[in-house]
Amino acid sequence: MSKLYIVPTPIGNLKDMTFRAIEVLKDVDLILAEDTRTSGKLLKHFEISTHMQSHHMHNEHKTVETIIEKLKSGTTVALISDAGTPAISDPGFLLTRACIEHGIDVDCLPGATAFVPALVNSGMPNDKFVFEGFLPVKKGRQTRFLLLAEETRTMIFYESPHKLVKTLGHFCEYFGEDRQVSVSRELTKLYEETVRGTAKEVLEHYTNKPPKGEIVVVVAGKGK
Repeated sequence: MSKLYIVPTPIGNLKDMTFRAIEVLKDVDLILAEDTRTSGKLLKHFEISTHMQSHHMHNEHKTVETIIEKLKSGTTVALISDAGTPAISDPGFLLTRACIEHGIDVDCLPGATAFVPALVNSGMPNDKFVFEGFLPVKKGRQTRFLLLAEETRTMIFYESPHKLVKTLGHFCEYFGEDRQVSVSRELTKLYEETVRGTAKEVLEHYTNKPPKGEIVVVVAGKGK
């Protein structure tokens, strides 16, 4: 029986790829990639020729059983996502859980994860925080905001650029216009920026300057 490696990949800057990650991806028999086209560019850059197979949110329910059988037969497998650490708002949880249920070793390498630098950059309390990932788009969205309005820990969200203004508006509505917010955009990339201020100030900023790229939003907890 073999092992599943969970391998983080850079969220923007290729220099954030670790030596160990490169070594593992070269040594395993199979790499499971969220998007083989995106990951193909990364592997080519680091001269990694290991065979890839698609593993993403639309097919992972169907492919888990087959992958488990490969692992049981002795195939070594590494799982990567398009960017960052797999299973953090990306595919990976189902496969990891299945491996544990079947007694297959799982080894998660440390590496890039977008919410950690965003949290530290925010300047908000980080001794206690809650990672919310992506908010519900429609069903359950209001219920979630009403619940989070009472949260006292620092909150971290992932958001897409075309939904950011709407979400900031909801922060003003449910958390109050004076709640502190920090938006980190394009972390580790050429046009990286962090905008901090009240929910109202940050909303006005991005209303006048529509955002682009990957976004992490950090919000102060109630009373902080």
